[in-house]
Amino acid sequence: MARFGIEEEFFLLDEDSLVPLAMNQGLRDRLTGQRAGGTVTREFLTSQLETTSAPLDTTADAVTQLYGMRTAMASEAAPDRAIVAATGTPFVWSEETVISPSPHYDEVAGILGGLTRTHEVNGLHVHVEVHGDEERVRALNRIRAWMPALLAITGNSPFAHRRPSGFASWRSILTRRLPTGWTPPHAHDYTDYRARVDGLLALRGITEASSIGWTARLSERYPTVEVRVCDTQLDVDDAMLAVALSRALVTTDDLDDGPEVGLDAIDASLWTASRFGPEARVVDPTTGDAAPAWDVIERMLSRTAAALAAQGDDAFVRAQLARVREHGTGAQRQLRALEQHGLAGLRDLYRATTAPGGAERQ
Repeated sequence: MARFGIEEEFFLLDEDSLVPLAMNQGLRDRLTGQRAGGTVTREFLTSQLETTSAPLDTTADAVTQLYGMRTAMASEAAPDRAIVAATGTPFVWSEETVISPSPHYDEVAGILGGLTRTHEVNGLHVHVEVHGDEERVRALNRIRAWMPALLAITGNSPFAHRRPSGFASWRSILTRRLPTGWTPPHAHDYTDYRARVDGLLALRGITEASSIGWTARLSERYPTVEVRVCDTQLDVDDAMLAVALSRALVTTDDLDDGPEVGLDAIDASLWTASRFGPEARVVDPTTGDAAPAWDVIERMLSRTAAALAAQGDDAFVRAQLARVREHGTGAQRQLRALEQHGLAGLRDLYRATTAPGGAERQ
């Protein structure tokens, strides 16, 4: 059974206004470090934090670490009247973004230019261990057309500038502005993959290979395929659904027997998934035709059934998908909280995501 790792990104928000907070050094030192077996680190903006799990074998271990890191951050932030929020974009954008002090981040900001001011985005990244460079490339080729369906049920960034954006994943639209924002190219082999990465580096649109933002890629640090399509998830159950499906996709070796799906169809499907969430129509990798996202998810479950069973995740995935159908994605639950209870509703929802037991079923 393949080991896996999880990276989650969060905003630190002012408790009253929900404006992202630029952390001072003292608060950042309290929040970061080893927590619950994982690690909390700073991110691109001083209002962001990232958690990184240790290498994991089971869903139970992952749940323990994710809950532990979330609750530890929330506990340290509370005395400063701050909330740790698991959302892909903030409800209120910062008047002035502050870059975390780092030569690397300075270089990234220099390339992004004016985009830096609105690049407040958080994602969930799932690393799945795959042995051998060539097999990692084959796995990446197999899963790329399934990324829109996965995005459709993991959108969790519905807001832009204090109002609904009309998109389930506004984060995905913001990352589309970057040189490597969406679908990875189909690589013939590992040599071809490296050549494509080197070509992008030569254009100087990215600072280093680890800055590539495709929906899935080969990790530059670990022997893993890294699924990056999902917004950071509202609660741990949401995150673990994305993790379980990502691991099952990467480890299922017979996903590529359907028709060849062009990059244009995949990218268009990512846009519709970003816009409409689970109500989107996306490309079906088994037929090459457009289909409702829920139908494609069902085909995904059928094709990955053996992997999900081997992981011990099949019952959890079915139950969590039923929960999403009944209560909505993170984006839908955020919109409902704002509509029903205003800013206070969002505040309570964000707080609940870092409390034991996970986010309320709103």
